[in-house]
Amino acid sequence: MFLEALGSAMLGLALAWAAVYRMPHRLPARSMVLSTGVAGALFGAFLTHSALGPGHALVSLIGAVVVSAASLSLLLRPAESFRRRSATA
Repeated sequence: MFLEALGSAMLGLALAWAAVYRMPHRLPARSMVLSTGVAGALFGAFLTHSALGPGHALVSLIGAVVVSAASLSLLLRPAESFRRRSATA
């Protein structure tokens, strides 16, 4: 269980670091993105492990990556080039 949690935290950190590296202009502060990635991955691993039980380490890690990616996607801001003006402006 400890190695599963450690692995999911490392995957969440790697996913968050990749997001910060690829889209720094669309994300908030780096520390918030990194902590959100790790927390999302840990929650995803916990959720998957609770649903499936022990013995499904690979599936738990996949669940960790999915929840971490979903958490990171909530932090994205719209790109500046696609920003629309309001009808009253």
